[in-house]
Amino acid sequence: MKNFVSFNKSQIYLITDGTTTAEDFAEKKLQILRLIKNAVEAKISLIQIREKRLAARLVFEIVSEAANFTRRTDTKILVNDRADIALAANADGVHLTRTSLSAATIRRSFPRDFVIGVSAHTIEKAEIAKRHGANFVTFSPIFSSPGKSEPQGIEKFKEVCERLKPFPVVALGGIDETNFAEVLEAGASGLAAIRFLNKEKNLKKIAADLCR
Repeated sequence: MKNFVSFNKSQIYLITDGTTTAEDFAEKKLQILRLIKNAVEAKISLIQIREKRLAARLVFEIVSEAANFTRRTDTKILVNDRADIALAANADGVHLTRTSLSAATIRRSFPRDFVIGVSAHTIEKAEIAKRHGANFVTFSPIFSSPGKSEPQGIEKFKEVCERLKPFPVVALGGIDETNFAEVLEAGASGLAAIRFLNKEKNLKKIAADLCR
C-alpha cells in the first residue's frame, strides 16, 4: 500500500454516485472504472467507491479492478464503510460514516498505513475523528445539495477548519465550479463532490484549475 495521504496541497476527493445496482452492474461497473481511469490521468488524489446498493462481492469486484488503475500512482482508493473489503481488495483505506465502526477501532485493527476518512456533520464529531486517529474528515453539507440536510454554510466550515487545524478538513456538499475557491479560502484541505465530479469534463477542469 502507498503511504498516508498527504495534504500538503489542496486535495480533490471524487466520490462515486452510488446508483449502481445488481441489475445494471455490468454496465455501471464499466462507467465507474472509466471514471476512475480518467481521475488517475487527471491526478485526482482521492477516490471513494460509495456503492451502497451492491452486495459485498460486487463492491469487492469494482474495488479490485479500480486498484489496478491506481497502483504505482499518487491516487488513493477508499471504500465507503467497508474496511474489510478495502483491505481484501488492495485499496488504500476506508471512509467511515455515522453508522460505521469508529476510527479508533479501525486504527487499532488495520495496518498502520491504512487511510481513514470520516464523515462529520458537527465540530464535535470532527474532533472525535481526529482524536481517534483518522487521517482527515469531510465536513458537510457546506452548500445546498439535493437530498441533504440544511447547509452548514461557509462560516461554520471556516470555524471547523480553524478549530481543527492543522488536521485536514475536506469540504463536501454542493461543491461546484462556482464555489470551490470559497471553501479553499475558508481553510479547506480539499474539496469533495459526487454529482459535480462524476462528470468527466468537470473533473478534468477542476484538477487543471487547482494545479495552476
